[in-house]
Formats: sequence, structure tokens, C-alpha cells
Amino acid sequence: MSDLPRKAVTRTAKLAALPLGFAGRTAWGLGKRIGGKSAEIVGRELQQRTAEQLFKVLGELKGGAMKFGQALSVFESALPEEVAGPYRAALTKLQEAAPPMPTSTVHGVLTERLGENWRELFLEFEDKPSAAASIGQVHRAVWHDGRAVAVKVQYPGAGEALLSDLNQLGRFARLLGPLIPGMDIKPLITELRDRVSEELDYELEARAQREHAAEFADDPDVVVPDVIHQSDQVLVTEWMDGTPLADIIADGTQEQRDRAGQLLARFLFSGPARTGLLHADPHPGNFRLLPADADADGAGGWRLVVLDFGTVDRLPGGLPDTIGDALRLTLEGDADAVYEMLRREGFVKEDIDLDPGAVLDYLVPIIEPALAEEFTFTRGWLRQQAGRIADVRSPAHQLGKQLNLPPAYLLIHRVTLSTIGVLCQLGATVRLRDELEEWLPGFVAKEQAAEQAVAE
Repeated sequence: MSDLPRKAVTRTAKLAALPLGFAGRTAWGLGKRIGGKSAEIVGRELQQRTAEQLFKVLGELKGGAMKFGQALSVFESALPEEVAGPYRAALTKLQEAAPPMPTSTVHGVLTERLGENWRELFLEFEDKPSAAASIGQVHRAVWHDGRAVAVKVQYPGAGEALLSDLNQLGRFARLLGPLIPGMDIKPLITELRDRVSEELDYELEARAQREHAAEFADDPDVVVPDVIHQSDQVLVTEWMDGTPLADIIADGTQEQRDRAGQLLARFLFSGPARTGLLHADPHPGNFRLLPADADADGAGGWRLVVLDFGTVDRLPGGLPDTIGDALRLTLEGDADAVYEMLRREGFVKEDIDLDPGAVLDYLVPIIEPALAEEFTFTRGWLRQQAGRIADVRSPAHQLGKQLNLPPAYLLIHRVTLSTIGVLCQLGATVRLRDELEEWLPGFVAKEQAAEQAVAE
């Protein structure tokens, strides 16, 4: 497919085929059960067939379908290996590429947005895109002053496709639930839909990227390309080389994996503290690992390149103190204080009564990475956590159903889970606690923080 399918009926037909396929496979599964196969084996086969169809359809479409696929792809670590293994390549493709739009369409957008003489802005312009994603594709070019640049061109009709796809996916979200154990798909789709207007606004994206580029300009660890030019549907930024994180996940050395993981965690927590903004699209397609310059002091010889600021959460005071306070109190084992804080912030509704000790037992395994000096994130660990919460027979599942996620924390929660998913894909060993102590408000008690400040 060479262009964004714009007719709603075309896109709807493709997406509507998904629940029909799910229904057919459920009937097939019932037949297998009657034939004597165990529920577990049949469930795995159903899951595998569902994954196959889902990612085939999402890979053919751009717009909201691909956006959803990218968001979902970071959770492949939670899938059983026999399901995730065959489709890891397809998931990675969703993170990095999509069928390009015709060259004539690209030139038409550039003419409309940059003017008839748009070619005079560039010394060179490559018609073949270097990357394609959910709402736009990127072309490598050379700006008129000689700088290598990335030119992001938005697909015509992207907004219509985004909304149409996400509305359609939202209608059968519950059928997708079994694909990723322990994850509620519907809030993910709702949150993606609510962010559509921001994702399409390149002026907002340029502003967020400029703020990050200015803040991280001299950073030895994180690189953010600056914005060169911005107009409706066209965004020109500095070109960044480097190895895509998807390639590190597939073939990187352990040193590269660990370094990428450490810097990803550092950026997740330091970004809001330094800019008041949270980069809210942490799938591997938005990151590169770049060798540090010979005269740079970046430890480990690698720096993290961060791309695509189309979706951000605005946090003027940085991440809420509540997150750090709750983490610290959970690690200290103060069940009553944790429960009181969760109730006060709306994570436990007023009409719900829970046992504080049971809540603590629910939380402790999830925050295990913050307990150790360093922690190795693995697919096995994530599958264990997802399975614990997804198993309807487990106390964790029963308690989790009674917890609430306040709207103010929804995007933070998704970004954190997505980042953990990427860390598990990397298999990275990370000193997470170091980053929490440095950047997360409330994680270090105020008295201890004051003592540390005096000591420094």
C-alpha cells in the first residue's frame, strides 16, 4: 500500500475484520476444547493467531491503527515467548517503518506549505523516506546552509484517519484484552484518541522539541535535535545519525543495551524535572544510540538521541511528589501511609475499603527495580508481573480491579509502563534507584534531601 487510505469505509472494513476474525477463532478454540485439548494450550494458540492477524492489519494501515500498534508493541515483552517470538520482527517494523506515500504527494505537501520554490530551501532532498510512522514520514535532506536535516511531512488526511481508526478500535477494545495479559486496552485507546489534536499540531511539537533541545544542549548523555523550520504539516529538524534502539534490541551488545537502558531511565525522570515536559511516546522508533564524541565526557561511550515530541505531558512542577512519596513509603513498608496517600489522591475511591497490607503486597513486586542498587529488566520478569495481575484467581487481580487511575496520572502511568516494556526488550541492567534519587521529587525524604544538599 503506497498511500494513506483516506476513505473511512476502506479503513473501517479492514479494522472491522478484526473482531470477526476473533469470533471465528473463539469458535475454533471451542472446537479444540471439545476435541480434548487443554484450556491453556488452546488459549495460547488463540493468542498466537490473534497476534498474527492484529499486527498484519495494523502494519498495513497508518493513522490511528499504526499509532495503536506502536503503543502496543512495547508490551510484547509481556507475551509468552511462543507468541511473541514469531511476531517480534513485525512488532519492530511497526516501531520503525510503514509503507511510504507517493513522491507526488510529498511534493504537493511541500509546495502547499513551503511555497512553489521549496526546493531552494534545500541543497539536497531525498525523495525516498528514511522513516515512516503513524501520521507522517521523514526525508533526509541538506538545508540551504549546509546542515543535514530531517524533514517530517504529515500525511494528508492524517487527522481523519487517526480518529476513525481509534474510534473503530475502541468499539472492540475488550476483545483485544487477552493479547497483553494484565493490561486494559480501552484506556490506552481513549488516551491516544484524546491526544490526536496535539499529535497533528507541528507548532506544539516544535515548541516542545526546542525546549528540550535548549535544556539538553550541553548534556553529555542525551541529545535532542534542534528545530530548523516549522510550518503546517512540515517540520524540519537537525539530522541525527546513530543506531535505532530497535536494532540494539535485536542485535546490540550487552554494553549497548545497559547504556541505552540507563539513559532511557535517566531521560524519563530527568526530562520533567528539567523542562516541565514528559516525552510521552517512548517506543524504540523514537530513540537512537549515538557514539559519544572523542572530546565528550559521556560515560560508556554512547549518548541517547531522543526524537519525536508530538506527544508530551505538561508538568510545570515536574513529576508529582505523590509518585516519589508513594514509592519511598512502599519501599519502607509503611502500608498505612501508602494506603492513606493512595486514597487521598483518588487511586482508592471513597466507597472502596481495602486492606492496607494487601495493597502493599500488590505494589511491592511491581516496584522491585527501585529496591535494588541495580536491576536487570527481562521479558521473564515482565511476563511474571503481567501474569500475576491478569490471573483472575490471584489476589493481585482481585485487588487491582478495585484500584482507580485518576486522569492526571493516566499519561504518566502509560509512559512509565511503556518505558519498562522497552527496558525489558533491551534486557538492560539499570541503576534505577540512582535516577529516582536524583530526579524524582519525594523519593528521598525531605530531611534526607536537605542533609544531602548541605553535604554537597
